[in-house]
Amino acid sequence: MIYTVTLNPSIDYLVEVESFQMGKVNRTSYDAKFPGGKGINVSRVLKRLGNSTTALGFIGGQTGEFVKRFLRQEEIFTDFTEIAGDTRINIKLKTGLETEINSQGPVISKGNYQQLFSQIEQLNNNDILILSGSIPPSVPSDVYEAMARSCTHNGIKVVVDTSGKELLNVLPHRPFLIKPNHHELGELFSTEISNIDDAREYGAKLVEAGAQNVIVSMAGQGAVLCSDGESYSANVPKGNVINSVGAGDSMVAGFIGTYERTGDILSAFRFSLAAGSATAFSSDLGTLDKIEELLPQIAINQLTGG
Repeated sequence: MIYTVTLNPSIDYLVEVESFQMGKVNRTSYDAKFPGGKGINVSRVLKRLGNSTTALGFIGGQTGEFVKRFLRQEEIFTDFTEIAGDTRINIKLKTGLETEINSQGPVISKGNYQQLFSQIEQLNNNDILILSGSIPPSVPSDVYEAMARSCTHNGIKVVVDTSGKELLNVLPHRPFLIKPNHHELGELFSTEISNIDDAREYGAKLVEAGAQNVIVSMAGQGAVLCSDGESYSANVPKGNVINSVGAGDSMVAGFIGTYERTGDILSAFRFSLAAGSATAFSSDLGTLDKIEELLPQIAINQLTGG
């Protein structure tokens, strides 16, 4: 089973306003509500790919009930930890440029945290755990490191999609996959990642530090995979970018979902590019039909060097 952890889920309220004016009454041309949070996005895409997945994390209040009900309608298993506060609402405003207004989220008690951690400790050694998204202020800042340590000890593959110190701290615990974008990778090494060669060089350093597989996403330049002493690049297919929210999560889902079925790293890499692009070219998360439509456009090239 593939498990996802979303520590700070949300309702994502998507609002489109053709000509937004500050201080005025604005009318929407389109609006929709979806369950949000990076781990939840991964679970939703995995389900579309035909993989079994269970969403874990903290949920509460009427907003939390909306999230659970929505996921049940998509036939996604959930085993959330119930909390006293309300799950947050984030606003995604589209008016020419995309603007996000993200809430901090509810307070997580020590008991809530221990309950979730106990769930992680009970996973089986053939399970995969995906940790992604922001860490609430009331949760220990080393939560990903602690969960990665537990998973490694129990023989569970762990995927971590975060940035900064939290990402560096999980590397000694041999995460199966990490997926920084080129900005996040540059921040880790206090440099600028401007091309494929840069991504290969610094992605390989993360492999040397402990990560088993590293995908560096580079927007229109595609992505770089560093794995087991080898590096590969892949292009992105052509299309009109409609929605960047969830594209990175879709890459993670595409990679892990394909790897679970095939055990083939390069097939997983190729599918991850198609999945991320399918979401970017859609108003919601990408569908399997859209992903399969884009796959033929993606080519993988082996890069020189480690």
